[in-house]
Amino acid sequence: MTRAAHHLDDIAGPGSSPVTKDDDMTADTPIPFRRLLIVEARKLVDTRSGTIISLIMVGLVVASVVARGAVAGPKLQTLVGTAGIALGTLLPVLGILTVTGEWAHRTALTTFVLEPRRHRVLAAKCLPPLLAAVALSLFAMLVAVPATAVVAGVRNMPATWEVRPLGLLGWTGGNVLVAAAGLALGALLLNAPAAIVINLSTPVLWAVVGRLGSVGATLAEWLDLNTTAAPLTSGDMTWAESARLATSVAFWIVLPMAAGLVRVLRKEVT
Repeated sequence: MTRAAHHLDDIAGPGSSPVTKDDDMTADTPIPFRRLLIVEARKLVDTRSGTIISLIMVGLVVASVVARGAVAGPKLQTLVGTAGIALGTLLPVLGILTVTGEWAHRTALTTFVLEPRRHRVLAAKCLPPLLAAVALSLFAMLVAVPATAVVAGVRNMPATWEVRPLGLLGWTGGNVLVAAAGLALGALLLNAPAAIVINLSTPVLWAVVGRLGSVGATLAEWLDLNTTAAPLTSGDMTWAESARLATSVAFWIVLPMAAGLVRVLRKEVT
Protein backbone atom coordinates (compact mmCIF):
# COMPACT_ATOMS: atom_id res chain seq x y z
CA MET A 1 0.00 0.00 0.00
CA THR A 2 1.35 3.45 -0.94
CA ARG A 3 1.97 6.33 1.50
CA ALA A 4 -1.07 8.15 0.09
CA ALA A 5 -3.27 5.10 0.63
CA HIS A 6 -2.10 4.76 4.24
CA HIS A 7 -2.77 8.47 4.76
CA LEU A 8 -6.27 8.15 3.30
CA ASP A 9 -7.09 5.22 5.59
CA ASP A 10 -5.82 7.10 8.66
CA ILE A 11 -7.97 10.16 8.06
CA ALA A 12 -11.04 8.48 6.67
CA GLY A 13 -11.00 5.87 9.44
CA PRO A 14 -11.17 2.10 9.37
CA GLY A 15 -13.87 0.59 7.25
CA SER A 16 -14.47 3.78 5.29
CA SER A 17 -14.99 3.73 1.55
CA PRO A 18 -13.58 6.27 -0.91
CA VAL A 19 -15.67 9.42 -1.33
CA THR A 20 -17.54 9.61 -4.62
CA LYS A 21 -20.07 11.99 -6.09
CA ASP A 22 -22.79 9.41 -5.55
CA ASP A 23 -21.99 9.04 -1.86
CA ASP A 24 -23.61 12.27 -0.67
CA MET A 25 -23.79 11.18 2.97
CA THR A 26 -20.07 10.42 3.12
CA ALA A 27 -19.19 13.61 1.30
CA ASP A 28 -21.34 15.75 3.59
CA THR A 29 -20.17 14.14 6.82
CA PRO A 30 -17.30 16.17 8.29
CA ILE A 31 -14.26 14.35 9.56
CA PRO A 32 -14.15 14.75 13.36
CA PHE A 33 -11.39 17.05 14.50
CA ARG A 34 -10.41 14.41 17.04
CA ARG A 35 -9.53 12.02 14.21
CA LEU A 36 -7.43 14.67 12.48
CA LEU A 37 -5.64 15.33 15.75
CA ILE A 38 -4.95 11.63 16.33
CA VAL A 39 -3.53 11.24 12.82
CA GLU A 40 -1.21 14.22 13.24
CA ALA A 41 -0.15 13.06 16.71
CA ARG A 42 0.75 9.63 15.31
CA LYS A 43 3.08 11.27 12.80
CA LEU A 44 5.30 12.41 15.65
CA VAL A 45 6.17 8.80 16.42
CA ASP A 46 5.46 6.74 13.30
CA THR A 47 7.31 8.82 10.70
CA ARG A 48 11.07 8.58 10.32
CA SER A 49 11.83 12.26 10.91
CA GLY A 50 9.45 12.58 13.86
CA THR A 51 10.75 9.43 15.52
CA ILE A 52 14.41 10.41 15.09
CA ILE A 53 13.95 13.93 16.43
CA SER A 54 11.82 12.73 19.35
CA LEU A 55 14.40 10.12 20.33
CA ILE A 56 17.24 12.61 19.98
CA MET A 57 15.44 15.09 22.23
CA VAL A 58 14.76 12.46 24.88
CA GLY A 59 18.39 11.32 24.77
CA LEU A 60 19.76 14.87 24.88
CA VAL A 61 17.51 15.77 27.81
CA VAL A 62 18.84 12.84 29.83
CA ALA A 63 22.45 13.43 28.77
CA SER A 64 22.39 17.18 29.45
CA VAL A 65 20.79 16.76 32.88
CA VAL A 66 23.29 14.09 33.92
CA ALA A 67 26.28 15.99 32.55
CA ARG A 68 25.25 19.25 34.20
CA GLY A 69 24.73 17.42 37.47
CA ALA A 70 28.26 16.06 37.31
CA VAL A 71 29.65 19.56 36.74
CA ALA A 72 27.36 21.90 38.69
CA GLY A 73 26.35 19.59 41.52
CA PRO A 74 22.96 18.42 42.79
CA LYS A 75 20.87 21.53 42.11
CA LEU A 76 17.41 20.60 40.88
CA GLN A 77 16.45 23.95 39.34
CA THR A 78 19.75 24.15 37.48
CA LEU A 79 19.48 20.64 36.10
CA VAL A 80 15.96 21.22 34.83
CA GLY A 81 16.97 24.42 33.08
CA THR A 82 19.87 22.67 31.35
CA ALA A 83 17.45 20.50 29.39
CA GLY A 84 16.15 23.67 27.75
CA ILE A 85 19.27 23.84 25.56
CA ALA A 86 18.30 20.71 23.64
CA LEU A 87 14.59 21.45 23.67
CA GLY A 88 15.03 25.02 22.54
CA THR A 89 17.04 23.83 19.53
CA LEU A 90 15.01 20.82 18.39
CA LEU A 91 11.41 21.68 19.31
CA PRO A 92 11.23 24.31 16.52
CA VAL A 93 12.63 21.75 14.08
CA LEU A 94 9.92 19.30 15.11
CA GLY A 95 7.29 21.99 14.51
CA ILE A 96 8.73 22.86 11.12
CA LEU A 97 8.77 19.25 9.93
CA THR A 98 5.24 18.71 11.21
CA VAL A 99 3.84 21.54 9.09
CA THR A 100 5.94 21.02 5.98
CA GLY A 101 5.72 17.22 5.86
CA GLU A 102 2.53 17.17 3.79
CA TRP A 103 4.14 19.24 1.06
CA ALA A 104 7.48 17.44 1.09
CA HIS A 105 5.89 13.97 0.78
CA ARG A 106 3.16 15.15 -1.63
CA THR A 107 0.33 13.89 0.55
CA ALA A 108 -1.34 17.30 0.83
CA LEU A 109 -3.61 16.52 -2.11
CA THR A 110 -4.94 13.40 -0.38
CA THR A 111 -5.40 15.23 2.91
CA PHE A 112 -7.22 18.22 1.45
CA VAL A 113 -9.48 16.05 -0.69
CA LEU A 114 -10.61 14.22 2.44
CA GLU A 115 -10.76 17.42 4.50
CA PRO A 116 -11.19 20.49 2.26
CA ARG A 117 -11.26 22.84 5.25
CA ARG A 118 -7.53 23.39 5.37
CA HIS A 119 -7.58 25.50 8.52
CA ARG A 120 -8.75 22.45 10.49
CA VAL A 121 -5.85 20.40 9.13
CA LEU A 122 -3.37 23.13 10.07
CA ALA A 123 -4.86 23.39 13.55
CA ALA A 124 -4.58 19.62 13.99
CA LYS A 125 -0.93 19.79 12.93
CA CYS A 126 -0.08 22.55 15.42
CA LEU A 127 -1.45 20.99 18.60
CA PRO A 128 0.72 17.81 18.86
CA PRO A 129 4.09 19.64 18.79
CA LEU A 130 2.84 22.09 21.43
CA LEU A 131 1.67 19.22 23.62
CA ALA A 132 4.98 17.46 22.98
CA ALA A 133 6.78 20.56 24.27
CA VAL A 134 4.81 20.35 27.52
CA ALA A 135 5.37 16.59 27.81
CA LEU A 136 9.13 16.89 27.21
CA SER A 137 9.34 19.68 29.79
CA LEU A 138 7.65 17.44 32.35
CA PHE A 139 9.96 14.60 31.33
CA ALA A 140 12.99 16.81 31.97
CA MET A 141 11.68 17.62 35.45
CA LEU A 142 11.17 13.92 36.19
CA VAL A 143 14.69 13.10 35.00
CA ALA A 144 16.22 15.93 37.04
CA VAL A 145 14.80 14.65 40.35
CA PRO A 146 16.60 11.26 40.45
CA ALA A 147 19.65 12.81 38.79
CA THR A 148 19.87 15.31 41.64
CA ALA A 149 19.60 12.54 44.22
CA VAL A 150 22.22 10.36 42.49
CA VAL A 151 24.69 13.22 42.11
CA ALA A 152 24.24 14.16 45.77
CA GLY A 153 24.93 10.57 46.80
CA VAL A 154 27.94 10.11 44.52
CA ARG A 155 29.54 13.40 45.49
CA ASN A 156 28.54 13.04 49.14
CA MET A 157 27.07 16.52 49.37
CA PRO A 158 23.63 17.89 50.23
CA ALA A 159 21.23 18.38 47.34
CA THR A 160 19.50 21.66 46.62
CA TRP A 161 15.85 20.79 46.10
CA GLU A 162 14.45 24.31 46.13
CA VAL A 163 12.61 25.16 42.94
CA ARG A 164 10.58 28.16 41.86
CA PRO A 165 7.16 27.02 40.63
CA LEU A 166 6.77 30.16 38.53
CA GLY A 167 10.20 29.54 37.07
CA LEU A 168 9.32 25.96 36.08
CA LEU A 169 5.98 27.11 34.65
CA GLY A 170 7.66 29.91 32.72
CA TRP A 171 10.38 27.55 31.49
CA THR A 172 7.70 25.21 30.16
CA GLY A 173 5.95 28.16 28.54
CA GLY A 174 9.21 29.15 26.87
CA ASN A 175 9.53 25.68 25.37
CA VAL A 176 5.98 25.96 24.04
CA LEU A 177 6.80 29.33 22.49
CA VAL A 178 9.85 28.06 20.60
CA ALA A 179 7.80 25.13 19.29
CA ALA A 180 5.10 27.58 18.18
CA ALA A 181 7.74 29.71 16.46
CA GLY A 182 8.86 26.66 14.48
CA LEU A 183 5.29 25.91 13.48
CA ALA A 184 4.73 29.50 12.35
CA LEU A 185 7.95 29.60 10.31
CA GLY A 186 7.15 26.25 8.71
CA ALA A 187 3.63 27.38 7.80
CA LEU A 188 4.97 30.60 6.31
CA LEU A 189 7.66 29.01 4.13
CA LEU A 190 6.27 25.47 3.58
CA ASN A 191 9.89 24.48 2.96
CA ALA A 192 11.64 22.50 5.68
CA PRO A 193 15.31 23.12 4.76
CA ALA A 194 14.85 26.88 4.42
CA ALA A 195 12.86 27.13 7.64
CA ILE A 196 15.36 25.03 9.61
CA VAL A 197 18.32 27.10 8.36
CA ILE A 198 16.58 30.34 9.30
CA ASN A 199 15.61 28.99 12.70
CA LEU A 200 19.11 27.78 13.54
CA SER A 201 20.85 30.91 12.26
CA THR A 202 18.53 33.40 13.95
CA PRO A 203 20.30 33.39 17.38
CA VAL A 204 23.62 34.15 15.68
CA LEU A 205 22.08 36.95 13.61
CA TRP A 206 20.46 38.52 16.67
CA ALA A 207 23.78 38.36 18.51
CA VAL A 208 25.30 40.39 15.67
CA VAL A 209 22.37 42.82 15.52
CA GLY A 210 22.58 43.40 19.28
CA ARG A 211 26.13 44.71 18.84
CA LEU A 212 25.22 47.24 16.13
CA GLY A 213 24.86 50.20 18.43
CA SER A 214 21.83 51.38 20.37
CA VAL A 215 19.39 50.74 17.52
CA GLY A 216 20.53 47.14 17.15
CA ALA A 217 20.40 46.58 20.90
CA THR A 218 16.86 47.97 21.04
CA LEU A 219 15.73 45.73 18.18
CA ALA A 220 17.20 42.69 19.90
CA GLU A 221 15.53 43.62 23.20
CA TRP A 222 12.11 43.80 21.55
CA LEU A 223 12.23 41.27 18.71
CA ASP A 224 14.64 38.51 19.73
CA LEU A 225 12.37 35.81 21.13
CA ASN A 226 15.20 34.16 23.07
CA THR A 227 16.01 37.44 24.79
CA THR A 228 12.45 38.48 25.56
CA ALA A 229 11.52 35.00 26.83
CA ALA A 230 14.43 34.89 29.30
CA PRO A 231 12.49 36.66 32.10
CA LEU A 232 9.60 34.25 31.51
CA THR A 233 11.78 31.18 31.92
CA SER A 234 13.35 32.59 35.08
CA GLY A 235 9.98 33.53 36.60
CA ASP A 236 10.96 37.19 37.10
CA MET A 237 8.90 38.92 34.42
CA THR A 238 7.83 42.53 34.84
CA TRP A 239 5.19 44.47 32.92
CA ALA A 240 7.83 46.08 30.69
CA GLU A 241 9.34 42.67 29.94
CA SER A 242 5.85 41.30 29.22
CA ALA A 243 5.39 44.01 26.59
CA ARG A 244 8.67 43.05 24.93
CA LEU A 245 7.73 39.37 24.99
CA ALA A 246 4.33 40.11 23.47
CA THR A 247 6.01 42.12 20.70
CA SER A 248 8.44 39.33 19.82
CA VAL A 249 5.66 36.72 19.96
CA ALA A 250 3.61 38.81 17.54
CA PHE A 251 6.64 39.18 15.26
CA TRP A 252 7.77 35.53 15.27
CA ILE A 253 4.55 33.60 15.89
CA VAL A 254 1.32 35.52 15.31
CA LEU A 255 2.18 37.31 12.06
CA PRO A 256 4.02 34.39 10.38
CA MET A 257 1.26 31.96 11.37
CA ALA A 258 -1.43 34.28 10.02
CA ALA A 259 0.47 34.71 6.75
CA GLY A 260 1.14 30.96 6.67
CA LEU A 261 -2.55 30.20 7.14
CA VAL A 262 -3.41 32.44 4.20
CA ARG A 263 -0.76 30.74 2.11
CA VAL A 264 -1.96 27.24 3.02
CA LEU A 265 -5.55 28.20 2.22
CA ARG A 266 -4.63 29.63 -1.19
CA LYS A 267 -1.74 27.41 -2.27
CA GLU A 268 -2.43 25.23 -5.28
CA VAL A 269 -1.96 21.56 -4.45
CA THR A 270 -0.43 19.39 -7.16
